[in-house]
Amino acid sequence: MAGHSKWANIKHRKAAQDAQRGKIFTKLIRELVTAAKIGGGDVSANPRLRSAVDKALSNNMTRDTINRAIERGVGGGDDTNMETKIYEGYGPGGTAVMVECLSDNANRTISQVRPSFTKCGGNLGTEGSVGYLFSKKGLILIASADEDALTEAAIEAGADDIQPQEDGSFEIYTAWEDLGSVRDGIEAAGFKIQEAEVTMIPSTTVELDAETAPKLLDLINRLEDCDDVQNVYHNGEISDEVAALL
Repeated sequence: MAGHSKWANIKHRKAAQDAQRGKIFTKLIRELVTAAKIGGGDVSANPRLRSAVDKALSNNMTRDTINRAIERGVGGGDDTNMETKIYEGYGPGGTAVMVECLSDNANRTISQVRPSFTKCGGNLGTEGSVGYLFSKKGLILIASADEDALTEAAIEAGADDIQPQEDGSFEIYTAWEDLGSVRDGIEAAGFKIQEAEVTMIPSTTVELDAETAPKLLDLINRLEDCDDVQNVYHNGEISDEVAALL
């Protein structure tokens, strides 16, 4: 998992996302509805739903809106027939890219995703073409903490790994199935969690230079602009020196 930094990736995301709150809310509501439909409306017993609720709250969605979305999912209906689809491809600089979509129309989705790769010098691959380079993991982010105390609490809670970051933050990795229980254990020990989610972690990374880094960021932005795209994962690594030039 060396080279992967969730917060570093977040820092590279375009600031314009804040201006697209309507589109973000649409994606969040889709995930809330689908998670509730698949796993039920009990947040404590549905890790996917809990993660969706946390993400919605972090984006300032109201509890009423969240609860209505959950109720829609539990109640079923024609508007809840969304399916998760993963597309795999190659981005600028030979980077591996995985695109997680939630859609009720696969033809519409692929018509959005494929041109994004093409316009950025990449290409959409076949199923399994890059998926083997990623592992599904739980990721917990802590803004700051005493390293020894946090490490002890994380291990006690069942975490697989804890990685201190240069900015004083910590990334804690878990088996994705254990994300909820590890999170609960860390919170019970008195630590404030910044973010917790199921994500895809690359086993190897590709370091990008000042020429290829903007192209990958453009691809990510184009993909995230697609209505059906929920998450974009990649193995590109952008150094602080290159990031300063962007």
